[in-house]
Amino acid sequence: MKILLIVLGSISFGLAVAGIFLPLLPTTPLLLLAAALWLKSSDGLYNWLINHRIFGEYIQNFQKHRAIPLKVKIYATTLVWLTIGYCIFAVVNEYWWAQVLMALLATAITWHILHFKTLKK
Repeated sequence: MKILLIVLGSISFGLAVAGIFLPLLPTTPLLLLAAALWLKSSDGLYNWLINHRIFGEYIQNFQKHRAIPLKVKIYATTLVWLTIGYCIFAVVNEYWWAQVLMALLATAITWHILHFKTLKK
C-alpha cells in the first residue's frame, strides 16, 4: 500500500509542477494531495516537500491560513483567461456553444481561485 501511495503522490506532484505552467491544472490542491499521500507513506518525501524552498511555502501557507497570496491569484487568473481566451477565439471560434462552455469554465476557475482569502505577508 505504501508503494501505491508513493506513486500516487509522485503523480500528483508531477501534475502540480505542470500546473505552474498550465492554468487548468490546480497547483496548490495537487501539492496538498501529494503531501497527504506522502504523509501516510514516506516521511522522507513528505519532509522534502514541506521543506522545499519553492513548493513548501505553498503548502505551509495554505495549511496555516487557507489563503493564497495576491501575486499568485493575479498570475493564476491571468493565465486562465489568456489560455482559455486564446482557445475561445482561435481554436473553437466556429462553435458558439463551445465558446460559451469555455467562458463558463474560465469563470468557474476564477471564482474558485478568488473565493480563498488573500494571504497578507
